[in-house]
Amino acid sequence: MSDRLDPATRSRACRTLRRRDPVLAAVIRWAGPCALRPSGNPYAALLQSIIYQQLAGAAASAIERRFLAGFGGRTPKPAQLLAARDAALRKAGLSRQKIAALRAVAQAFEDGTLNGRRLYRMPDEAVVEAVTQVRGIGEWTAHMLLMFSLGRPDVLPVGDYGVRKSAMQLYALETLPKRAELEALAEPWRPYRSVAAWYLWRVVDTKTPGPA
Repeated sequence: MSDRLDPATRSRACRTLRRRDPVLAAVIRWAGPCALRPSGNPYAALLQSIIYQQLAGAAASAIERRFLAGFGGRTPKPAQLLAARDAALRKAGLSRQKIAALRAVAQAFEDGTLNGRRLYRMPDEAVVEAVTQVRGIGEWTAHMLLMFSLGRPDVLPVGDYGVRKSAMQLYALETLPKRAELEALAEPWRPYRSVAAWYLWRVVDTKTPGPA
């Protein structure tokens, strides 16, 4: 099983990042202790990430509340979600594309294509490969799953706008960094790039799925 973001790992990560990166050290002093804690439940985390895709935080939160309200305020079981009417899901504010993606995730967990216990045991790269086979799940969603549900300490969400925007501001870049530039910038952060990303989100105050 891969390492998890437990309290000792978070503390060690902050010490390492402060020592290796003076710019990030200033952010850590300002933002305080890292509060990135894994939520567990990969199935629920994938549903939440789909809802948050390409939406501002407030809008995504409102849709998530309405979606959950349709199931008594709880994450629906896969069979419940598969049985829900499209009209009810659209009423929550979900697009047809997101409804299809949510159902695809439910079907994958219902038929065993994805399994929470197996995901916990898989290395990061294998998790990304497995979940991105499901309709509507891309690399960004896979990275959110690794960080916020599985608690993996060394994930760099290269496609996340908030991380890229914060990196541009902090490191005085002329444009939003592309993958290669961000990966090079983040090399000193290994093996704690998840914690570094959490602090970058604090700079731009980006609402992300999961506890933060």
